Amino acid sequence: MNFSEIRREFFGKDLSSCKALLQEFPNHKYYEKLNNLIENEKTRLNHLHIFENDLKRMGNTFVAGVDEAGRGPLAGPIIAACVILPDNFYIYGIDDSKKLTEERREHLFDVITKKALAIGIGIVDQKEIDDINIGKADNLAMKKAIESTNLVCDHILSDAFIINDISINQTPLIKGDARSISIAAASIVAKVTRDRIMADYHDKYPQYSFLNNKGYGTKEHIEAIQKHGICPIHRKTFVKNIL
Repeated sequence: MNFSEIRREFFGKDLSSCKALLQEFPNHKYYEKLNNLIENEKTRLNHLHIFENDLKRMGNTFVAGVDEAGRGPLAGPIIAACVILPDNFYIYGIDDSKKLTEERREHLFDVITKKALAIGIGIVDQKEIDDINIGKADNLAMKKAIESTNLVCDHILSDAFIINDISINQTPLIKGDARSISIAAASIVAKVTRDRIMADYHDKYPQYSFLNNKGYGTKEHIEAIQKHGICPIHRKTFVKNIL
């Protein structure tokens, strides 16, 4: 295997597995460089664990990360995820979902859902978004995600937002999906879950190309709305100016 192939093999593996893989190539000319990649990733992941580790030292057992996907699109639901990870969740490449390709998000989604202690999903559809507004829908989706988690959270880390109407202690972190391993995991789960829902809607309403735009207001999507009108999953309060 060459340097790039070994580096690709690291992605989505825990760091101990990356180390074990590298030991199979002790005489590889880039051995030191590959080892440095693992060490640098360990340092990055250590930083992502700071908030979780601090809270656990204070006596919190189950620290959850909460994030949402789909606040801005013209169509489809808003999805929130609540994720509780095991200690020392050191997975090579895990990051804010926005920094990852679709292929890498899908891969990490499988790793997270396999290894997480608990995952909850909250869904608020387009009709309710229109009824209560996107801010309240965002909060409701996160609340639903927390309530559907099969472990009781001791503390919640959220991406910037205070989540209303919950009794659990929480800490909102600005740009939390880039600062907390739990929020990063939640951002991936929420994004992949929503993308899969929009892919199913693409099969039902192919004229809007939901598979490509995921409901966001791309030029192609807006032109499709102007040509075909809206379908049942469009957010009427979001598209009224387009119509």
